[in-house]
Amino acid sequence: MPTDRIEVDARGLRCPMPLLKAKQALNTMQSGERLKVVATDAGSQRDFQVFCQQSGNSLLESKEDAGVFTYILGKK
Repeated sequence: MPTDRIEVDARGLRCPMPLLKAKQALNTMQSGERLKVVATDAGSQRDFQVFCQQSGNSLLESKEDAGVFTYILGKK
């Protein structure tokens, strides 16, 4: 997995802010680049799954560790 990816720290932000910050970052990215999002809002799990299905971006990774959710998105 490439390490040259953009990262968004959305810890402490409530829905819909983690997704909005991710969308803003994706708008600045080129196709094929990866975005890492770190969030603490449990609702973000569903939000990112639905967003990727609807937007055509890829949810490459989704994991949770001690209440911290990490997502890796691939820009379409």
